[in-house]
Amino acid sequence: MTDVSAVVISHGHAEELGTLLPVLAPQVDELVVVANRPGSLPAEVPRGARVVENVAPRRLAENVNLGVAATSGGWVLFSNPDVVPEPGAVAALHGFAVTRRRCGIAGPRTSWPDGSWQPTRRSFPTVRGTLVRRTPLRRLFPPLERQRDHYHLDEDIDQPLEADWLLGAFLLMRREMLDELGGWDEGYRHYVEDIDLCYRAMRAGWERWYVPAAQVTHDWARITDRRFLSRHTLWHARSMGRFLRKHPETAARL
Repeated sequence: MTDVSAVVISHGHAEELGTLLPVLAPQVDELVVVANRPGSLPAEVPRGARVVENVAPRRLAENVNLGVAATSGGWVLFSNPDVVPEPGAVAALHGFAVTRRRCGIAGPRTSWPDGSWQPTRRSFPTVRGTLVRRTPLRRLFPPLERQRDHYHLDEDIDQPLEADWLLGAFLLMRREMLDELGGWDEGYRHYVEDIDLCYRAMRAGWERWYVPAAQVTHDWARITDRRFLSRHTLWHARSMGRFLRKHPETAARL
């Protein structure tokens, strides 16, 4: 069995993969690329990488589970196509995670393309905070300025720390945990899958760790932050509704 497998989902992100894959491939033992629609693959795929091409587009969680099933590593790294890991980023995540028997998920310190810190270690969402983030109220109360506790904005730390949840752009996941939880929840159309995974991991006794020694750059599109009325906004609202139906106790977090 290989140790670290990587799964990358491309939904027309051929250009981004042309940058990511040559950097990621040397850091992992196995690499699977899921092409979710035509135009998803760069001109060249690293030697040894396997490509899974979908006949019809699937949901993100479906594609992650598909990629996980196509790999054999004891650890599975999921990466967005718009992430670029620094050399040694995967080794830093894995090197820390294996020292914690109950570490199920590990995530890196993330930067914007301009080098500034991107807060990806977060508290589980509250109803009030979500309403501000996903309505015009965000114009009055900018979340990345005002929601300091949710984003841990005052905690750009340099040592590993446990997290509620980690933004699902670049996550190292223990296969044993994924098998126990049944993988990512394919009922989500898009968005909130990462929160749900971390919440279910927490309830099952699996730790989620932020590991700042591992560093990546993420060109985060923030589509739902830029427009209030779009299909992405609707998908996010439906996903939050699903999360609350699955975990009604979280509604008490006002």
